[in-house]
Amino acid sequence: MHTLIKETIINRPIAEVFDFFSKAENLDKITPPDMQLRIISPQPIIIQKGTLIDYKIKVSGIPFKWQTLISEWNPPYRFIDKQLKGPYNTWIHEHTFEERNGKTYMKDYVQFRSPGFFLEPLINKLFVEKKIKAIFEFREKILKELFK
Repeated sequence: MHTLIKETIINRPIAEVFDFFSKAENLDKITPPDMQLRIISPQPIIIQKGTLIDYKIKVSGIPFKWQTLISEWNPPYRFIDKQLKGPYNTWIHEHTFEERNGKTYMKDYVQFRSPGFFLEPLINKLFVEKKIKAIFEFREKILKELFK
């Protein structure tokens, strides 16, 4: 299993930031355009524990159907989404939010494992890890622009 931890400081109160993340349709705003993310679940989506969300995405040009489950939902402090179907063997993404002095400190804690059996460590090192880091760097840049 691999882990990515990313902290982003957003110059807005926690309620405003969490509200943004509680709307599934905002995911396409913070996803790199080359991934062509499209939500295929009927909208609006009410996010709560047990919500399933279906997407179509492209990873390195390869199309995938992706389904996530909101396994934990504790507004405005935390939620977890888990991939049930998609490009990874395992994808568990915990989002935490903490307010300090009117700013929100958001942390992404992602545990993931790619397909590839015995080649998985090499595939991760050469391709997957770099792609995931780039996705979260893009996300941070867009969030800072959206919440100026």
